[in-house]
Amino acid sequence: MITTRSRAGGIVALAVLFGASACGVGTPSANSPGTVAKAPELAPGQQVSIVFESYNFGLAGTWTDTFNELIGQFEKKYPNIKVTPQKPTGSDPNPAHNSTASVQTEIAAGNPPDVAQLGFDTLDFAVNQLGAQPLPDLVGKSELDGEFGGQFPYAQAIRTIGDYHGKTYGVPFVLSTPVLYYNATLFRQAGLNPDDPPKTWDEVLADGQKIKQATGKDGAYADCLTRSASDWCFQSLVRSNGGRVLSPDRTQLTFDQPQVTQVVKKMQDMVNAGATPKLSQLQATNEMPRGDLGMMLESSAAQGGYLKGAKGANWELRAAPMPSFGGQPTVPTNSGAALYVFSKDPAKQRAAWDLIKFLTSPQAYDTITSKIGYLPLRLGLLNDPAHLQPWAAKNPLIKPNVDQLSRVEPWVAFPGTNFQQIRDAMMDAVEKSVYQGADPQASLTAAKQQVASLVPAK
Repeated sequence: MITTRSRAGGIVALAVLFGASACGVGTPSANSPGTVAKAPELAPGQQVSIVFESYNFGLAGTWTDTFNELIGQFEKKYPNIKVTPQKPTGSDPNPAHNSTASVQTEIAAGNPPDVAQLGFDTLDFAVNQLGAQPLPDLVGKSELDGEFGGQFPYAQAIRTIGDYHGKTYGVPFVLSTPVLYYNATLFRQAGLNPDDPPKTWDEVLADGQKIKQATGKDGAYADCLTRSASDWCFQSLVRSNGGRVLSPDRTQLTFDQPQVTQVVKKMQDMVNAGATPKLSQLQATNEMPRGDLGMMLESSAAQGGYLKGAKGANWELRAAPMPSFGGQPTVPTNSGAALYVFSKDPAKQRAAWDLIKFLTSPQAYDTITSKIGYLPLRLGLLNDPAHLQPWAAKNPLIKPNVDQLSRVEPWVAFPGTNFQQIRDAMMDAVEKSVYQGADPQASLTAAKQQVASLVPAK
């Protein structure tokens, strides 16, 4: 049964999360990263109860059912460990958006989850403010290496995206990269070849104009350019043009540099040319499955909904890699989440680690992938007939995402307690420029000046 906990002290906790200067939980001095003692193995029959917080338990139907099934399998394998699953609490209808604030609230109340699923953009905050446990210290390097290895190892690029300053805090769990989904039916109606999808943004612009002119339907939309889209996909566009939103040493905001403003200007040009409609994220994500949009750069997590929409509206869905800027190599960044240990109790820490290992095992990914559609981070499972090869053969649209996972770069987390304010200021400037015609350079520079003081001094 899914439960929620008391939210005593929640207002104070949320104030800290969103930038208040109060001392205590949520400040660097309270939970700065360091070494911890190794959690001993559980004694035979030792009874332990842990709480697992995941936004999957806030998603109705397949998500909750699948994860309840996995928890049942885990408790059967580990009869001495009792797992209480719970969803994050908060006002946002998307439970994933509530995750960080929910864990922060529970820590402030002295009642944190023992293990939790948090987005990769919270990595810095999870380590420095929430007290995520350093896994090499907690379980030992050899056991951690074993988790990422075995018969079906993690790809090296994926294995390290939960690392902070060279130490693993989060075990990558679910993620995707930006994929160009397109309506092959509209391509044909516009005189385009659906076997030759656009490879550059210039080609996307041209094809989008043709779709609009020939069919009256909208041409192309990148779900990367609004505040509600967050910034994981925008970062991929920026990196693919040679830019960064944050300096490598994490001390300077760089989202007003030429490589960034060029990306925003290109997207603005697509709107001005009529290739991209002026739609909100919600409007665009509803338009694509209806068959009213030619192309959509989107997370692979949308694939199931698009397939259902294509079947119902009688159009053909296809997928291609994300387009490039002038033929430069694309640099996919990832959406998704990692699993973190927050417990300070040695027995609960060990039980939490056992749960993480189970949820990222080949058997668990067989279930998660086939029933929900998340890609397995152990990519070799897709080529094994005893695991996911039959599923992959029936789902060829996963190929662009799988190919991009081998060279993914981490979704960069802004530093400090105000990381969300920094991100939102940047994305507000992007949205204002692309869809409202503001000057990209002026807007991004103003946003940077607005939030530059929120970056912690080293």
